[in-house]
Amino acid sequence: MEQFEAYLLENLPSAASFHPYYEVALRQMLVGGGKRFRPALLLGVVRAYNPLLLNSAYGVALAIELLHTYSLIHDDLPAMDNADLRRGIPTLHKTYDEVSAILVGDALNTYAFEVLSNVPLSATTVVKLVRELSSNGGLNGMVLGQAIDCHFENTPLTLEQIKVLHLHKTGKLIAASLKMGAIIVGRDDIAPMLYEFGLDLGLLFQIQDDILDVTHDPIRAGKTTQNDQAKNSFVTLLGLEKSREEANVLASKLTHQMERFEDHLRNELSPTLIHYINRHKENTQ
Repeated sequence: MEQFEAYLLENLPSAASFHPYYEVALRQMLVGGGKRFRPALLLGVVRAYNPLLLNSAYGVALAIELLHTYSLIHDDLPAMDNADLRRGIPTLHKTYDEVSAILVGDALNTYAFEVLSNVPLSATTVVKLVRELSSNGGLNGMVLGQAIDCHFENTPLTLEQIKVLHLHKTGKLIAASLKMGAIIVGRDDIAPMLYEFGLDLGLLFQIQDDILDVTHDPIRAGKTTQNDQAKNSFVTLLGLEKSREEANVLASKLTHQMERFEDHLRNELSPTLIHYINRHKENTQ
């Protein structure tokens, strides 16, 4: 991941002009850190099956991170979560203004596909990757989840409806990251299995974030917390202890599923996955 981080810094979006801060704002949330969880999943799959394709895969991983970062910028806007802090630094609309944050998000969204269209892979593979990223990040994926999330603020949903919400908002881009890794190395046979695993992983990831929202302060979390009271979060519906139980059930399911991975895939993904599968347990003390 150090190599990917170096690649990201070498390939930051560039837009020189007489605008006083547009280019800086484009880069601010990218260089501000982040878990790089989705790129790590994609690169782990590639490393497991064909390490020679890693250099070609960095651009794909960057495209995913660009799309993810745009979604965070828009998620933090006053019209949505109205958050002041992200990745340990002020959100873009707080640093500059709301218009700049909207436009930077728009730019990173479209730049993700510019980057993806230029990766050194076959045209057939690139088309498959574009299809996966757009379908999981777009109108029937992450954006649909965000639309449901925003529309039903202060309107309680059922547990199954909340799962649908977060499978779209969070799960689909995580699932796509794993599936896109399989596409890069030509392993279409394992792509559906990795995608289903990724959906469950995304659901656990969201439950853990909901737990974090009520157990961490903003400094420790690196983002605005105590901000989900009106949202349809797992903690809002189930309470903290039941949410932890739900997380434990999903964590056990994912751990069991990992045992069925081929040895080299399990070995490559385990360091990343074990950390995230178990991260909610630090809040049980």
